Formats: sequence, C-alpha cells, structure tokens
Amino acid sequence: MLQIQNSIKSFVGLVVAACVFTTLPAQSTEVIKLATTTSTENTGLLKELLPKFEAASGYKVQVIATGTGKALKLGEQGDVDVVMTHAPAAEAKFVADGFGVEPRGIMENDFVLLGPKNDPAKARDSKTAEEALAKIAKSGAAFISRGDNSGTHIKELEIWKAAGVTPDFKGYTSVGQGMGKTLLMTNELQGYTLSDRGTFVAYKTKLDLSVDFEGGKSLANPYQVIQINPAKYPDLNHKGAKAFSDWLISKEGQQMINSFKVEGEQLFKATYSE
Repeated sequence: MLQIQNSIKSFVGLVVAACVFTTLPAQSTEVIKLATTTSTENTGLLKELLPKFEAASGYKVQVIATGTGKALKLGEQGDVDVVMTHAPAAEAKFVADGFGVEPRGIMENDFVLLGPKNDPAKARDSKTAEEALAKIAKSGAAFISRGDNSGTHIKELEIWKAAGVTPDFKGYTSVGQGMGKTLLMTNELQGYTLSDRGTFVAYKTKLDLSVDFEGGKSLANPYQVIQINPAKYPDLNHKGAKAFSDWLISKEGQQMINSFKVEGEQLFKATYSE
C-alpha cells in the first residue's frame, strides 16, 4: 500500500513538473524586452504609456533604460526585442548593418544648453549652439558631460566638432552617468551641460539652472523605435516587438505622447506619419 502511495506521489510530481516546464516558454513570450534611453524613463513617459499598452495587448514590457549607444549594443547582441533611441546617425548604421528593421520616427523634443542663471560664459548672447559651446570652453567655466555614449552625449560631441573645439579644457568633466544624475551634478557645481528638454523639465524643481541656449536645427532631438532583425535573432519576441511598435504609431499611442505633460509642459511631440 505504501509503495502504491509513493508511486502515485511520484507520478503527480512528474505531472506538475511537466506542466510547469511546458508553461514557461509560453510565459516568456509575453515579455517584451525594451532597451531605451534614460530620457524616456526619467521624464515619466514610459510610466504613462506602458500600462495602457500592456492592458490592451496582454504583453509585459521589461524596460532597460540606458544611453542610446548601450541600448543599440544590446540590440546588436540580441539581448532585447526592440529599441527606442534618439541618435539618428547611430540608428541608421544599426539598421544598415542588419541589426534593426522597420525604424519608425515616433516623437521629438529638443536639446537645451543649461547653465548658471548668471551665465558667466555669456552663452545666451550666442547665435548658434556651436558659438555657445565655444564661449564656454574659452571662459574656462565648468561643463559637465554625460560621457556615456548616449544620444545626448553623441549630440554634444557633434556640436563640439562643428564648433572646432576639442572638449579637453580644464572645466570639462565627463561623468559617465545618465541625464538625471548629470543634471544634479551640474547643479551642484553650477556648471553648464547639454540636456534633452524633457528630462530638464522633469527635474526643473530640483535645479537652480536656466536655459542658456535653445533652438536651431542642430538641437533637434528625434526618437525612433526599431525592431530587432528576425534574420539575425529568430528566437526573440518579434511578434511582441511589432505589437509595441505598431501601438506607438497608432492614433492612441501618438495622442498619449502629445498629451503627456510635466509641470504643465508638453515634453514630446508625436511625429509619426504614413
């Protein structure tokens, strides 16, 4: 009798184990791994968008918020299903190299040059972003760079190059941090930095900094969503990645992006068009 009971327990255990094992793959396909920039996380945009998408689709989005360079690297390695970034040249190369498919422009904001309210470098008097940065370098004022190969860092380096300035002057500090921490460091040191407007607005109440230069084509900041190429990594959640991309460009997704505000300010402008 005892032997029969033990046999029954063993059989039930095997059945339970088999059920658990067979359900794991199905559960894992419900997760979408998204690598994105810190700006979409720091501003609170993802906290606004994702619950709506998840409720409508049944998917759960796992967010890895990092610099654009690292986000694209995760895509190249097949560690995520989809990326959402803001560095057009790097994104074009990512697609050209065969790692990404269906790049879609979903929204934009802009970059702003922030600095002390007394503007010791006189950056506000500049006509271009390049002139403003050149003045900062010449003045010896502190400039805090993200230094993390993010979209913001890539943009900053582009402007230094266009200005004909090598960013190695005494006041230049590269911190290797996300936008939020970089803003707090800049505030503490009362230096200058380049920020996406959205993160600045989200952090504005914590900062004693002003916008010392803004506007112009060189400070435009477009965002794209790009799915990982199924030919490179066939085992990723491509169905979920496409569902997420499709939702971002849908009427509902675009309206939510436009209506998202912090401190009464619209942070992003939806840009997708057929």
